[in-house]
Amino acid sequence: MFSLLSVSLSLTSCNDSLNEANTGGTISHLLSEKIVNTSEFASNSTLLVKFSSTPSDDIELQLKEEGVVGVEKLFPPMSGKEEKEAQFGLNRWYVLSLASGRDVDDVAAKVASISSVEAVEFDEEYVNAKSEFCFPVEKDESDMSPVTRAMVYPYNDPLLYLQWGYINLGDVSYADDCYKGGDINIKDVWSNLITGDPEIIVAVIDEGVKYNHPDLAPNMWVNEKERLGEPGVDDDGNGYVDDVFGYNFMSEGEITWGREEDSGHGTHCAGTIAAVNNNNLGVCGVAGGSGKNDGCRIMSCQIFDNNTGGTSTVVSRAIKYAADMGASIISCSFGYKGGTYKSDLSYRKGNRGSNQVEYDALAYFEATKNNSVVDGGIPIFASGNDADPYATYPGALHNIISVSAFGPDYLPAYYSNYGPGCNIVAPGGEYYHKAQKNYPVEALILSTYPSELGESWTTRNRDYAYMQGTSMACPHVSGIAALGLAYAKKLGKTFSTSKFKELLLSSANDFDSRLMGTKELYQRTLNLGNYRKQMGTGSIDAYIFMMQIEGIPCLIAETGRNQWMDVSQYFGTSSVNLTYLGETTPDGKGVYCEISEADRQSLGLQEEPYMMYGKLYIHPTKLGSGKVKIRAIAGGSIIGGDDAIGGMEMTQEVAIVSRSFKSKNGGWL
Repeated sequence: MFSLLSVSLSLTSCNDSLNEANTGGTISHLLSEKIVNTSEFASNSTLLVKFSSTPSDDIELQLKEEGVVGVEKLFPPMSGKEEKEAQFGLNRWYVLSLASGRDVDDVAAKVASISSVEAVEFDEEYVNAKSEFCFPVEKDESDMSPVTRAMVYPYNDPLLYLQWGYINLGDVSYADDCYKGGDINIKDVWSNLITGDPEIIVAVIDEGVKYNHPDLAPNMWVNEKERLGEPGVDDDGNGYVDDVFGYNFMSEGEITWGREEDSGHGTHCAGTIAAVNNNNLGVCGVAGGSGKNDGCRIMSCQIFDNNTGGTSTVVSRAIKYAADMGASIISCSFGYKGGTYKSDLSYRKGNRGSNQVEYDALAYFEATKNNSVVDGGIPIFASGNDADPYATYPGALHNIISVSAFGPDYLPAYYSNYGPGCNIVAPGGEYYHKAQKNYPVEALILSTYPSELGESWTTRNRDYAYMQGTSMACPHVSGIAALGLAYAKKLGKTFSTSKFKELLLSSANDFDSRLMGTKELYQRTLNLGNYRKQMGTGSIDAYIFMMQIEGIPCLIAETGRNQWMDVSQYFGTSSVNLTYLGETTPDGKGVYCEISEADRQSLGLQEEPYMMYGKLYIHPTKLGSGKVKIRAIAGGSIIGGDDAIGGMEMTQEVAIVSRSFKSKNGGWL
């Protein structure tokens, strides 16, 4: 009944005895050293080969004798990128076309025997596994009045109230166990900090993105040279013709999304990242801007077409294209079949000892700087939907972010992978939750969708649909990463790529405290103890991430109770002994702190925060975020000056995040 909702790559482990009986010991040894994978799910008409140098005429002649009828570079050379292409060996990868009727294994063995060949890779055919669930929007856009929406939500998009992954109010019409605050905490980021930046580009490597979708079109990346150029001509000389909004690497042509066997997967992921915000239309995107053409941009790198998966060639070209054309992030809701690889080395070396072409392309992307904030690209992958206790590759690589999923109950989704390689968790949606009506679709993730795939739907909202999966969790994190780059750019901050990823992964709320007992769904029981310490750093929090970028640590407060908060991380371990400045509280024991009206409203403060005995008193009544300004004297009880010896005034902004609960260690894992 259950199938992967993130697209998967069907790849089997290599067989050490491949062709050994027919090729003898010498060739068998070469196979174990040079041939990356097997031909079981591969094209029988092409091979990928990495040479130690550009193949000579003699080598090409030798290849022809072995049944090769065509030799071409796998990656079209990009002007100005020659040095970097050579650095990562991309200029030494070639596609060999085989004569009809030739046995691909036999040709691979013979090609591997050539001394200048470093690696031989069968051109693996990927399989696009559709979502098990895809539902149209059932509620009319008028279900919640504009006045009510305006009181609760920062934008006028009529379906935003159904996007619980952004702002979860605990609405039991979505699920009886819908958990208030089980979201990415984006509201105050949008309202007070950042909404996007058109210079930050996210490449969606997936099915094609519907680039003329009314809620996506303004935020699509546009290759202006091709848009203004002559049709059928490679106007920008990058090796791809008419790549205006990206490229279809499957058919080597125009991006498609509405063919008979398409699933709408790429368009759905793109909407979560950057559907246009505040345009009085449909849904919102995490980095979709504020309706002033200020959203981050989506580039469509299509690797699946009409339920047909691409090959290693297709995926590798898409990754390199994203790097060359300016993407800072690639959002990748796909991965190899679970269990294909069990270590970074086995993936990196293809289980044989030779780099896979995808690994070389990923390394190239990670080393390409396309913005002013970080020095390289950031790949983000879905962890996989097999409920396996490990992430799938490539996302499981130790330096790549892999995202697991939770449902509206703020608990692990039944399908989500967990454990080693799973770095962080985000909203992925989950069917089988009971509510006022059994198993409502609102428990899934709502986003943009190609209307061409919903002709049988009778609702007027067929441009939008619900899906579930780590495929849906991945673009939540991709959008937050894009917002982080935009915010750092706004502040003029720079980071190494590794530091930026560390900040992102440490911007998480506690997820372990609730993982006790069991979780009951329709005909499913999850032992939550299996997930403890297996969900990465916790659940992604957009506000905490922005504070990390500012350099302000966050204090986690619990909603609905008064509490004293330790500020020693701001003022040092002697904070209890400092003199604090401000208007004195009525009892004369404390001083009030400064807070903006917007932040006061966000946190639902019914009384002013104040400092007493070196601790911050606060009583939030709402889920929200804000900053409190605290002033103190370092070195005495008065500020020094011409008239007296005294201390130095110091001011710190303390970031507060109010959540439904917090762990004993304050929310940090």
